[in-house]
Amino acid sequence: MDTPRKNADASGAGRRFSRGEALELAGEAGLHDLCEAGLRARLARFGHKAYYVYNQHLNFTNVCRNACRFCAFSKRAGEAGAYAMDLKTARSKIESRLGEPIREIHIVGGLNPELPYDYYLDLVETAKTARPDAVVKAFTAVEVAHLADTYGIGDKRVLSDLRSAGLGMLPGGGAEVFAPELRAILCPEKVTGARWLAVHETAHELGIPTNATMLFGHIENWEQRIDHLLALRDLQDKTGGFNCFIPLPYQPGGNPLAAKGPDGVDLIRLMAVSRLALDNIPHLKAYWVYCGVKAAQMALWAGADDFDGTLIEENIGHAAGADTPKGLTVAELKQYIAAAGFTPVERDTFFNEV
Repeated sequence: MDTPRKNADASGAGRRFSRGEALELAGEAGLHDLCEAGLRARLARFGHKAYYVYNQHLNFTNVCRNACRFCAFSKRAGEAGAYAMDLKTARSKIESRLGEPIREIHIVGGLNPELPYDYYLDLVETAKTARPDAVVKAFTAVEVAHLADTYGIGDKRVLSDLRSAGLGMLPGGGAEVFAPELRAILCPEKVTGARWLAVHETAHELGIPTNATMLFGHIENWEQRIDHLLALRDLQDKTGGFNCFIPLPYQPGGNPLAAKGPDGVDLIRLMAVSRLALDNIPHLKAYWVYCGVKAAQMALWAGADDFDGTLIEENIGHAAGADTPKGLTVAELKQYIAAAGFTPVERDTFFNEV
């Protein structure tokens, strides 16, 4: 086959990769050539800039009616360790950091059947009131669908109400892998991949930008990965609403799936393929919490342009055994990015440079 050097021009978007070509890249291209092509694509867009954000995570409940086989975070109501954060506690957690220039509040949790609809609106409003200058990025498409179905009001109504309460962006979680045969094993109770895409399409129609993810390194294959990427690319062609793609390495600890998880080569190869296949989604995140700091540094050389942020207190990945810190300081983020040979640039949620 042609090498990535021949298949992609300096922008990485000189010619769009077909499904077959993307599969060839993934399975047959040499790792060095593949990473070089991914690097050229990111350099053409962003030069040596590598972005980070001063953000705070708020995992408001771990009670979830789903039982995803890869998840070590969720609990059943009444189970030891189960919790649901009241609004006073949520506000306290946010206000405890008012002395720091946090620009994004990232809110996700489980599908807790005991939390009423107004709780979600009040939680967004609480975060926005406490941090009026920060963007509230809250609730995955799975959570939106849960609210829409539970209360019979439709995805559009839920998203409109959340936006009125102060929602600025939808995170990309819950996508996992879109293949129905995989979801039947991994997360049979979760909404379908088609529904996840539909929620994001509705958000884009309402002017709410979103992120996208894929969980990889468990029991999926490259065909399922590529089909997932191309489904995102197709929706982006239609709406232009995706801001960033985040490949999430499966964390093997504390969950019944008990898959091995990806190694470093698989992670870096997927990063490069993602950068080349997703020619219309601007940003690619090396999420250091799931990747590990060292692999995230290397991912910057394979096409990633974002390192994510401070996080303060991330719980979902760590429940599954992530051995990374729960948060990093800005100084640490800048040090890791610079040590990898890139220029650290602070951004907001929408990748406006600060």
